[in-house]
Amino acid sequence: MEELNFLKEQNVDPGLVAQVRAFREKYPVSEKAAHRIVKPSIPFFGREILEMSIAALLKGENLLLTGPKATGKNVLAENLAYIFNRPSYNVSFHVNTNSGDLIGTDTFEDNQVKLRKGSIYRCAEYGGFGILDEINMAKNDAVSVLHATLDYRRSIDVPGYDKIDLHPAARFIGTMNYGYAGTKELNEALVSRFMVIDMPAQTEESLGFIFRHMFPRARKEAVEQFAGVFLDLQLKALNSEISTKALDLRGLLGAMKIVEAGLSPRKAVQMGVVNKTFDIFEKEIVEDAVRTRIPEEWTREDVYE
Repeated sequence: MEELNFLKEQNVDPGLVAQVRAFREKYPVSEKAAHRIVKPSIPFFGREILEMSIAALLKGENLLLTGPKATGKNVLAENLAYIFNRPSYNVSFHVNTNSGDLIGTDTFEDNQVKLRKGSIYRCAEYGGFGILDEINMAKNDAVSVLHATLDYRRSIDVPGYDKIDLHPAARFIGTMNYGYAGTKELNEALVSRFMVIDMPAQTEESLGFIFRHMFPRARKEAVEQFAGVFLDLQLKALNSEISTKALDLRGLLGAMKIVEAGLSPRKAVQMGVVNKTFDIFEKEIVEDAVRTRIPEEWTREDVYE
């Protein structure tokens, strides 16, 4: 199982890795849902966080990942689904998400009314990992569905149809950012249904791991400078010098990919990072941070061997 190799690279407890292997063998995936097992584009780095997450999921707990932007919450959720070899079902909560979106809605098919199953229903049915993105934006109507689903009852009561029990391999991973527009405090009843992990900020070590895995042909000096751009911006955001708009790890990784196609590193970072902010004064600060790390004269050959 080569997808578990990166756990060994990070010295994750061998006992936990062995239990994951046993879990995968115990719960084979239905062919109908196999296409939802997706290899993450970004690996997650962090032995302690991985061990905490794996231990909780093995024992049937659900996870709530909290923390500011760019700490890898969604990346961790995607990696965990892949580690456990489970189909993943993403639900991005917003102000209009309701119970029908989660469970399903009536639809007319073959001259009869049938239930068009929602993401939570399918997750429960096939033993998937439900990734509940921005769960603190959920309305009470949607949250009420989650209560019975997430606690010891592990069931969903589908109005007008029947009660379904969750597949024993089904788990739910919620993510939430602090202070975004439209978010709210989660009530105690919902939080009590999760084990909570507060995600740490990215470090030079964690960024180096990600860059090495995604860009094995990248030069060490270039990786250090690209990672340095992110760390500099992270510090400025932490000190409230800039907003988190330019603090975009996916954008920085996207810039690395574009450089490989032949675009100059400075222009690639302009597209992936600098242009994410639209305030002229903030953009100047971000540009200054990039300028100190990525020389104007750099070409593809300065970044890749």
